[in-house]
Amino acid sequence: MYNEGTRTPVCRALGLLVLSLVSAVAMAQEHPGVQLAPVEERLVLEETRLNGTVNALRASRLSAAVAGLVEKVAVEIGDTVSPGDLVIALDDERAEHELASARARRQEAEANLDDARRRLSEAQSVGAGRNIAATEIRSRASAVESAEAALARTQADVRRFRTALEKHRVTAPFSGVVSARSRDLGEWVTPGDELLTLVDQSNLRLDFSVAQEFYYALSGDSELLLVSGPGGSEPVPLAINTVVPVTDPVSRTFLLRATAPEKVELMPGMSVVALLRVSTGERGLTVPRDAINRYPEGRVTVWVAKPAEGQGLYTVSEHRVKTGGGFDQWVEILEGVSAGDRVVSRGNEALNEGMTVKISEREAR
Repeated sequence: MYNEGTRTPVCRALGLLVLSLVSAVAMAQEHPGVQLAPVEERLVLEETRLNGTVNALRASRLSAAVAGLVEKVAVEIGDTVSPGDLVIALDDERAEHELASARARRQEAEANLDDARRRLSEAQSVGAGRNIAATEIRSRASAVESAEAALARTQADVRRFRTALEKHRVTAPFSGVVSARSRDLGEWVTPGDELLTLVDQSNLRLDFSVAQEFYYALSGDSELLLVSGPGGSEPVPLAINTVVPVTDPVSRTFLLRATAPEKVELMPGMSVVALLRVSTGERGLTVPRDAINRYPEGRVTVWVAKPAEGQGLYTVSEHRVKTGGGFDQWVEILEGVSAGDRVVSRGNEALNEGMTVKISEREAR
C-alpha cells in the first residue's frame, strides 16, 4: 500500500543529494584549474643565437717529398686510415739502387778501416826506432783517421739514400678519413703536388662568429648550447674551447670555438646553431615564458592571482607589463608586477577579469 507520508521525506532527501552533486559539479566547472608561479628576482642573462660550422681540427692535403711516378694507390675516397698506413707509393727502383751502392761503399770503407787499424797495431807492437821508423807509425795512424772519416762519410750516404727511399712512400700522419684524391696510377708527381686530403673526424670543433659586443661579457659562467643539429632537439651543452679576440672589421664579429660533444654525431662541413648565454651583471624580476600573453596590437600582459575566499581559490586580474629580454624559460619584467606576486603560468588561455580559479591537480602534486 502506497504511503505518501512516508515516501515524501525520502524523495526530498534524494533530491537534496542530487542538487548537492549538481552544485558541486557546477562549482568545479566554474573554477578552472591553473598553475601559478611566483615573480622572482634573479640574475638576468642575455641570449643570442649563433650560426656555426663543424670543422676538423686537422685536415691535411698530403703530398710527396720527392718526384716520381705513382706506382701504387692504397686508399680510395672514404677509406679510414691509421697513423703510418701507406696511402700512395712512388716508383723507388732508382732510390733502391742508390741505397745499395751506398751500402757497398760503406762495406768497402769498413774493410779499409780494419786494414788500417791492423797495420797501425803491428807497427806499434814493434816499436819506433827498432825495426820501423817513428814517421811510419804516424803515417799509419793518419791512415786510420782517414779510413774512419771515409767510413763516416759512407754511413751518412747510406742514411741519406735510405731516407730518400722512404720518402717514396706517403703514409698517413694521423687517423682520419680520405675525403679527396687527386692522383692515380702512372702519373708523375713533383714535391708539393697534392695527392689526397685526409680529415681527422675524431677531433672536431664548432666555429661560431659572435657579435663583438659579447666579447667582454664572456666569463666562466657563460653557457653555450647546441640547439640545432643531429641527435634530437634537446639542447646539448658545449665546452668553449677558444675565443679568438680578433674581430672581423667588416662583420664586427669574433671567433668562438667549441669542442664537439661526444654524444652528437657530427661531420666536418655541417651547419649548426647554438645559443649563447652571458650574464648582464644585473638582477631583475622574472616570470616563466608561459605566463606572458601577447596580443596582435602589441599589448603584453600577465594574469596575477590573489587569494580568494575558499581553500585553494584565487581571483585573477590582467596586468599590462613591460618586458625586457628573455633567457632560458624566463622573461624579465621591467614594469607591471612586483616581487612576490603570483602569476598564472598554465591555463591562462581562457581567463576573464575577476574570475575565480583553483590550483590544478598537476601543480598540487
